[in-house]
Amino acid sequence: MALILPLVNWSNGIIMIGVFGAVVIGLVVTLLIFMNSGKKDEN
Repeated sequence: MALILPLVNWSNGIIMIGVFGAVVIGLVVTLLIFMNSGKKDEN
């Protein structure tokens, strides 16, 4: 039932989307930093 409530309550839905977006951005930034550090280590 907790998964259905955010779809009905806009405030909770926006918070869920915001948190999900922040996590995705964090993962992308982490991957970019990891790739850049890996390239620097190889050189």
